[in-house]
Amino acid sequence: MSLVLITGMSGTGKTTVLIELSRRGYRTLDTDYDGWVLPDGTWDESRMSDLLSSEPSLVISGTVENQGRFYDRFTAVALLSAPIEVLIERVSGRTNNPYGTSNTDQCSIRQYVLEIEPLLRAGATVELDGRRTVAELADAIGRLMTASDQT
Repeated sequence: MSLVLITGMSGTGKTTVLIELSRRGYRTLDTDYDGWVLPDGTWDESRMSDLLSSEPSLVISGTVENQGRFYDRFTAVALLSAPIEVLIERVSGRTNNPYGTSNTDQCSIRQYVLEIEPLLRAGATVELDGRRTVAELADAIGRLMTASDQT
């Protein structure tokens, strides 16, 4: 069973890597969409529990306050990280997601990197440099999927 969580701040490349993994044939889920995140910014815990119990192989992307409650269900938790300047540059140029384009959002991202990213780092089983190419990041996540299938 291979359940991998990709987490990290906005702009690290989570969605882009997830799209590449899906293109390669991996089953993927971006929890930013389709009601996985409740209005309070947490995952719908019963829905997530049901999903993790029913899916033998899945790469999930998301960063929410209560994700740590599920870490023991994942075979790997991969933190994507990048310098703040890279994150701000990326979110400023987005066309598929408006978050990060305003000065208020960018100030929030800067604060989250200082306050939240260390918590994510503490719970991660691996940290990947989000400045690497999409192919390299997808290869690394693919290796996590393969390694956990062999254990």
